[in-house]
Order: sequence, then structure tokens, then C-alpha cells
Amino acid sequence: MRRTVSLLFLLGLLFSGMAQAKEQRPNVLFIFLDDFGWKDVGYMGSDFYETPHLDKLAAEGMIFSDAYSCSANCAPARACLLSGQYTPRHEVYNVGTGPRGNAKHRKLLHIPGTTTLREDIVTWAHCIQKAGYKTATMGKWHLSKDPLPYGFDLNVGGTQSGGPPRGYFSPHGSAPGLQNSPEGEYVTDRLSDEAIKFIGENKENNWFLYLTHFAVHTPIQAKKEDIAKFQAKKPGKLHSHAVMAGMIKSVDDGVGRIVAALEEMELTDNTAIFFFSDNGGYGPATSMHPLKGYKGTYYEGGIREPFFVKWPGVVKPGTRCADPIIGVDMYPTFCEITGAKPPKKQPLDGVSLMPLLEGAASLGREAIYWHFPAYLQSYARNDEQRDPLFRSRPCSIIRAGDYKLHEYFEDGGLELYNLREDIGESKDLSKSMPKKVKELHGMLKSWRAGIKAPVPDQLNPVYDAEVDAKARKAAVDKGKGKKDKKNKKG
Repeated sequence: MRRTVSLLFLLGLLFSGMAQAKEQRPNVLFIFLDDFGWKDVGYMGSDFYETPHLDKLAAEGMIFSDAYSCSANCAPARACLLSGQYTPRHEVYNVGTGPRGNAKHRKLLHIPGTTTLREDIVTWAHCIQKAGYKTATMGKWHLSKDPLPYGFDLNVGGTQSGGPPRGYFSPHGSAPGLQNSPEGEYVTDRLSDEAIKFIGENKENNWFLYLTHFAVHTPIQAKKEDIAKFQAKKPGKLHSHAVMAGMIKSVDDGVGRIVAALEEMELTDNTAIFFFSDNGGYGPATSMHPLKGYKGTYYEGGIREPFFVKWPGVVKPGTRCADPIIGVDMYPTFCEITGAKPPKKQPLDGVSLMPLLEGAASLGREAIYWHFPAYLQSYARNDEQRDPLFRSRPCSIIRAGDYKLHEYFEDGGLELYNLREDIGESKDLSKSMPKKVKELHGMLKSWRAGIKAPVPDQLNPVYDAEVDAKARKAAVDKGKGKKDKKNKKG
């Protein structure tokens, strides 16, 4: 009897502690990397890059295997993240508004969209700031000249630029908060220092830190000692790029220092840590295998991201979640955990992740979507693209359950994949499963109509079908030649 009473008492304390952790508004550290691929972190399976601090945090929280960015490249992914809206609502479709790639190969006139997130859009930072939190953004912004009007009290390094101010080493130019830096300072290290400083200055307040590193976006630059370390290491079968490994090490080292500072300030138990990336990895330097594609493609390698949440007292350590989630979900999630009120009149496309964080198996959502009415020219590497000349041509995508449907507007092409059975999107089921194609295509068209997504339908007068066909064939032949050469060496 005494043993039963003691057990019930301990269980009561446990549930009481978890309830208290939820009621006590947590600080939030949101680590958001740039061009960091699904496999670029140790806990997801990299056989060369080293991320012990991130791996430890992931093991102490919940790892999401099917977490997606809202876009395959930087600016639109960030606009969706901050606004909580899919691309047709805020109209940031691409990096820049100009046409990308050779005009003779573009069959349609693209939808240019805009380069700036409208200031009338209420971001989650606005809501959290209004709820009494001190808010800071550090690193890449890419949505306007100045992030402060978007709900941030402090900006370090954020401008319209898509990369580090003048490369990763100082001088950092006129980037806010990075002037007068010591000679040779590495910007990733500096942002970690600034993060620790901000946390220390606000340890008596509730704070939200959006640590949006420039890493590992181009230029691919790392510290000499880190490059030397990985040049001396045996290459992995998946990863082997020593400079990329050095860049990732600097991020991880900084995370380790921030976590140590949180422990020293006794803030660990009341800090929720989110880790995410804006799009797939940089194709010429890394691999997301077994996923197909990389940054700029709408295959899984271009949009599926590493993601975990550590929140002591709420998220059970060592747990995993396979329910699909997407960048627009961050907005309602951040509002719910901070007690902030989302805007009443602004539509939000995401849902809060709280049920999953508390142990639910699924959000019960019907589908998630992507819309890209533009073009992205190819990298030199083009073996994991639908088209050898473009990482992506204008398209819309839907994932519903295990199935993912691609629609390409130039030729009306439809591709269907079962991601549970074919995570590498190697077996197109569109011909063998016409009913499923019709079902998902209908959902996709209905979603586009409801959100008023513009579909490019005007022919490009400069397009040359003959030139395009020859260029595609030449690119394919070149790719086959490289593959055959590689196989002979192997």
C-alpha cells in the first residue's frame, strides 16, 4: 500500500512538473541554418561532418524525420516562416524578381512576385514582442533592408543580403552590430558570441532569439585549422567536403558554447530549443542521399530538413516523430508556447506542433503544399533534377499522407511518388495509379484556387524549342559521361 501511494505521489510530482513547465512561459532559442541539408548533421546520418553538440540536443528532445521548408530556396522559405503563410499570400516566390536561366530555355513567362516581406504582415515576432518577450534576430534576414520593423528589438547582421556581408571573415562592412570587428573574425563565431551576450543581458526577462546563421550558404569558407582537421580525416561515402565540414563545425561549436552559457545562467530548464534549416543542401558540396535533389529542386532533397525540439519538462527526451510538418507551422507553435496571441484578421496556413510535442502521433492534417511559379537555373551538377537545365521549372507540389504529387506547368507533367516505399522518388507512379493522381491533383488545384495562387500561362516569346531540346540533350549526355567516368574510377 505504501509503495502504491509513493508511486502515485511521484507520478503526481512528474505531471505537476510538466504542467508547470507548460504554464511557465519558456525562453526560446530558434537556430535556423542556411542551405543545411537533411543529412548534414550527425544525428541524421552524416558519415563525415561532426556535430556532437547538436546531436546531444537532438537526443534530449524530439527529432522530426519529415520536416519541410516551404520553399527550395532562401527568401521565400524565410517569408513563409515569418508570416506563417504559403508563398501565394506574401508573393515572395524566388530570390529576386528577375527571370533566372537562359531565356531561350524558358517556355513560360515567370511570375516575378516581390523581394520584400510587406510590413503590413504581422509576423510571429510581432506577436511575441507584444506578449512581453525581448526579441532578437542575429544573422541572415534577406526579407528587407531592416528586420526591426518586423517585431525585433535587436538586429545583429540582418540586411537584405542573402549571404554574409563580405564573406565569412571580417571586416563585415556596415552590417548592423558587426562593425569594427577584430581582423580575421569568423562571422559564425561572432554571432554565437552575440547570442550569449543577448541571453546574459536578458536572463531576468522572457526572451526569444532567432539565431539565423549565414552558414552554410556560399561562399564556402571555413577557418584554416578546421579545414586542416577534416582534410586529415578519412572521407565518408556520403560526405567528404573538408571546407563544408569546417563550416558546420563552427556552427556546432557555437551551439555548444550557447548551451554551456544557458547552463551557467541556470536557464536550461526554462528554454525551448528549435533547430531547423531554410532549404536543402548546396548540391556541389554535399549530399542528402537517399533523398533525391538539393537546394532549388522540389524533390525531397531540396525541401526536407533536419528539425528537432528540446523543451525540458514538455518534450520527452529521445523521441521521434514522422508526421509531416512544414515551416508555416512555426508561427502558431511559437505563439502557443509563448502565450502570444496570433492576429485575428491575418490568415495563417500552419498548425501548432504542440500536440506532437506532447506525444500525439499525428496532427490529422489533410495535406501540405508548395507553389513555385518561377525558374531556378541548374548547378553544374544536374543528375538529381527533373530537367538538366533547371533545378526547378514552374510547379506546384502536394504531400498528402505517404503520397507526393508534382505538377509542372510548362508541359502539364504530373509525377506521383509513395514516400514511405520510395523516399528517393525514383519510381513515378502516375501511370499506374491514375485514381490517386486525380485525387491529389484535384486537391492541389482546389488549394491553388482557394489561396489565389497565380499560375504562369503566358508563353515566353523568346523561347526556342529547338535550342532548348538540343541543350537538354547535351546536358544529359554530359551528365552520363561524368557518371560513366566516375563508375570506371570506382
